[in-house]
Amino acid sequence: MKRFLAAVAIAAPMFASAAIAQETVKLGYIDPLSGGGASVGEGGLKTFQYLADELNAKGGILGKKVEIVPLDNKTNPQESLIQAQKAIDSGVRYVTQGNGSSVAGALSDFLTKYNERNPGKEVLYFNYAAVDPVLTNDKCSFWHFRWDANSDIKMEALTNYMKDTPAIKKVYLINQDYSFGQSVRTQARAMLAKKRPDIQIVGDELHPLLKISDFAPYVAKIKASGADTVVSGNWGQDIALLLKAAADAGLKVSWYTYYAGGAGGPTAIKQAGLNHQVFQITEGFANVEHKQSQDFEKAFRAKVDLSLWYPRAVNEMRMFAAAAEKAKSLDAVKVAQALEDMKFEVLNGGEGIMRKDDHQFFQPIYISSFGEIPAGQFDEEKTGWGWKQVAKVDTAQTMLPTTCKMERP
Repeated sequence: MKRFLAAVAIAAPMFASAAIAQETVKLGYIDPLSGGGASVGEGGLKTFQYLADELNAKGGILGKKVEIVPLDNKTNPQESLIQAQKAIDSGVRYVTQGNGSSVAGALSDFLTKYNERNPGKEVLYFNYAAVDPVLTNDKCSFWHFRWDANSDIKMEALTNYMKDTPAIKKVYLINQDYSFGQSVRTQARAMLAKKRPDIQIVGDELHPLLKISDFAPYVAKIKASGADTVVSGNWGQDIALLLKAAADAGLKVSWYTYYAGGAGGPTAIKQAGLNHQVFQITEGFANVEHKQSQDFEKAFRAKVDLSLWYPRAVNEMRMFAAAAEKAKSLDAVKVAQALEDMKFEVLNGGEGIMRKDDHQFFQPIYISSFGEIPAGQFDEEKTGWGWKQVAKVDTAQTMLPTTCKMERP
């Protein structure tokens, strides 16, 4: 009897822990929380924690509380796989990641192989920001879903806008030296050559990812080239420090970017005095004329003290909940099947769709410029300047073909 009671005493906490796990929907957040990408990683973590709180206030997902499990990958693919395995071992069946397409490629491959070996214990990967087109083309996976427009979609929209801007004559390309940055530079060259063959590419630079502390030498090259426009897919500290170096050097050119609105970017733009000369392409921004998203922005800033960089994260979490409700299950396969071809009203207004063929989400996208704004609109980083819409691309016009040949379970 004593041995039996001792065994029960030991087992009780284990059963309690398992019961708690069953009552919780764990989402592993695998992104940089240290190193060069920490500023964006921490911002993303706060965003997902806010969104989990929003879902929990409405009863969670299928009555279960949503828990965000932070896992620091230091923007390193190998470290990401270690963190993914750690997440799986702790009962996580859903992971999300966004910063770094090299990380995304490694995670997608790892989870695809894991799921093949572990039927009934599958893990879904929700990608909110890694935009290398290959992830929904030749390297697509049933287990991977992307909520951000891929790099080709964004460059198509940017160059369509640029081709009708006659002041653009000399373009300098500067990008991070990995799959995403290489894709940005390749497509920028190809699309500009097709749409505006008169534009000269006067510089094409690749630099190490999140390792440059001073971009002054790069800015000096841009000045010397005579460029009137810079195109860059840089993100995190790489865009903030690049813009800061441009401000310090007094470089007065136009910028066409993917992520100038990230941490530190708006402050550097204001310091450079580039009033509506820096453009960004996103799926939404604070001053979109849409009451529901502006109400969300106001509430988000009040609680998080940060502007919403990732409207797509809102769409991801809300669609996750909707898919589970539709499937009446948290089984990964059933949730994935419910997400396929799902149509959804996105945060900033308009209908988006998760294409079944490649698991790429399509939604309206916007080009905005940063500078002086009317009183009462949202500014960024307490600069007094904010984002203003200059163009919008509707969902149907963002749909590019895919080469994905998806293998389904």
